[in-house]
Amino acid sequence: MKTIATLLLAAALSATAEPALTIYNQNFAVVRDTVPLDLKPGANAVVYSGATAQVEPDSVILRDPKGKHSLQILEQNYRNDPVSQELLLSLFEGKTIDFEKVRMKDSTQIAELIPGKVIRSGFVPGGAFTQPIIEVNGKLQFTLPGQPLFPDLGSDTILKPAFDWLLQSDKSGKFDAEVGYVTAGFDWSASYNLVSPEKGDLCDLVGWITMNNNSSKTFENAKIKLMAGDVNKIQPPSARGGMVMYKAARAMAMDEAAPAVSEKAFDEFHLYSIARATTLHDHETKQVEFVHAEKMSAPTIYVYDGAQGYQFYGLNYDRSYGTQIDNNKIIVQREFKNAETNQLGIALPAGKLRFYRRDADGQLQFVGENTIDHTPRNETVRITTGNAFDLVGERKQADFKADRGDKWMDETFEIKLRNRKKTDAVEIRVVEHLYRWSNWEITAKSDEFKKKDSQTIEFLVPVKPDEEKTVTYTVHYSW
Repeated sequence: MKTIATLLLAAALSATAEPALTIYNQNFAVVRDTVPLDLKPGANAVVYSGATAQVEPDSVILRDPKGKHSLQILEQNYRNDPVSQELLLSLFEGKTIDFEKVRMKDSTQIAELIPGKVIRSGFVPGGAFTQPIIEVNGKLQFTLPGQPLFPDLGSDTILKPAFDWLLQSDKSGKFDAEVGYVTAGFDWSASYNLVSPEKGDLCDLVGWITMNNNSSKTFENAKIKLMAGDVNKIQPPSARGGMVMYKAARAMAMDEAAPAVSEKAFDEFHLYSIARATTLHDHETKQVEFVHAEKMSAPTIYVYDGAQGYQFYGLNYDRSYGTQIDNNKIIVQREFKNAETNQLGIALPAGKLRFYRRDADGQLQFVGENTIDHTPRNETVRITTGNAFDLVGERKQADFKADRGDKWMDETFEIKLRNRKKTDAVEIRVVEHLYRWSNWEITAKSDEFKKKDSQTIEFLVPVKPDEEKTVTYTVHYSW
């Protein structure tokens, strides 16, 4: 009995003849292709060798795209044996082939051809192996008489993964059926290059899509879509795989009038459609530019988190708790809004973001890289590129008082910031974690701060070139 997902998939597949791929960034894809059929009424034996080597056999859907024939797969057998000498010998069992034996004569190698009939190849499906039996000059031997030389097979389809189908057809007819299936061996990723001038926050952003085909099959002039998002894919495949296949197949039926790559929300994910059909060869990596933004605002942010790494929050009377921090690094971040007002506004799939800046000679210099997560439009991307060379932070506990009877605690910190740049003033974000208890109050401060969450505050501190700035605050805990 067909499942609802299977019926929906069959109803949604497009009727075009070109192959189509929807590639997920989780090492699998949904393939839609055509297979020519010449059927008679009743049961028909059909061999289909056009699938990939990593197909999920139980995901196969077969239908007449024009709806004129009712097809049912009564039986399906899948063979995907790796090509080997034993496999080729099995194709010639009962036949005579030549074996090449090399012998020495007068210090010269001489090749001799020995005809031998293959009685038993030694091949067992699934990778097992038994001794071959070869008949030479009317006698049987359990070793090969030499290196086997195989004749031309005429077609290499016998060496490809193949489905043996027993198809039930309601009537005779010759037509191109449509086959769809889920397969491993495909992947895609996004990467971004952000180029900044020598000075300033305006920059250019170029995004690339990189597709990888390791499925053992080449797809000629295929219509390709890429699915971005966290799709639930169960291994081994289950009924969920069928529903994922349905969603992707429905997406493949959509026509996109677009530039090189267009983006569109689909279900709870995003689809990126390559506008023109392209050939994706086996073991090929193909790249396509999909986003290009010029003069995008991406300011540089400096952050000093002297107590970075502390995760535990709870009542603690230890004077030195959380104060022994050997961290004087000030991290460098870049931040930009993914909005149309900032030359973007397209859903950005997760990927690697590389940063370049032009030097005084106009040459590009690599200044860091990191990864971004899936980022919807109108959201902000903030990413760390490294540590500042000429900025230094220093944090120490200046005072600590506690009274267990009255249930209070006071703690004072002193944060020194030094800017060793010769000409550039900077603004440093000083992040402080109030980790001793949930009830707190800032009773003294040298600078204004922002409350970021229930236990984090942030100071915005401007520091001039070659200046040292000191920030102090006292926090009062009570319970």
